[in-house]
Amino acid sequence: MLYVVATPIGNLQDITFRALEVLKTSDFVIAENPKNSGLLLKHFQIDKPFKQFAEHNEQKALPPLILQLKSQNGALITDAGTPGISDPGFRLVRACVEAGIKVVPIPGANAAISALSVSGLPTDRFLFIGFAPRTENKLIKTVLLGKDTESTVIFYESPFRIVKSLEFIQKHFPDCHVVVAREITKVYEEFLRGAPSEILPKLTKENTKGEFTVLISFKK
Repeated sequence: MLYVVATPIGNLQDITFRALEVLKTSDFVIAENPKNSGLLLKHFQIDKPFKQFAEHNEQKALPPLILQLKSQNGALITDAGTPGISDPGFRLVRACVEAGIKVVPIPGANAAISALSVSGLPTDRFLFIGFAPRTENKLIKTVLLGKDTESTVIFYESPFRIVKSLEFIQKHFPDCHVVVAREITKVYEEFLRGAPSEILPKLTKENTKGEFTVLISFKK
């Protein structure tokens, strides 16, 4: 059996009782980065063997993992948040489904949904696109899908590209409503709201650190 276990995106108190129980009772843990995930388990005094499943080794790691999961229980976690959402874990889930291995979700933290819930933007329909496309043309085409379907667009962005992506948004959609969430649940958690032209001046060198979730809406 494979458990897909959501872990905190920042504040460790966001771990659920059920997630801790599953991590304690599973035979092994599958992680994209065992070094980072090992710190989380150590914090909660959980000692389990790790198996790595990441983009660079997934082809080699997949067959033995599927074989092991047919007789043992494994817990899939990611560096932070819900596994399989914009990370390679979804390929392991897909392979388990195809192999007839039971897959059980253990819900918890997710940056996109957390940001949407406090954004003040419409939540009835949204389009999550993972990490933002790197080119201006692809980003604008993707955001247009949200505009055409009257959906709030949500994407993740790095501190190295957040300003450039917002400049693209300002250029093509100057009147849209934007929320930029930074370091959700962490010490320096911050939410910037307004038009692109209002948010860009606030993104200084001091506060363009950490992980960003960007939400865009064309209606209030």
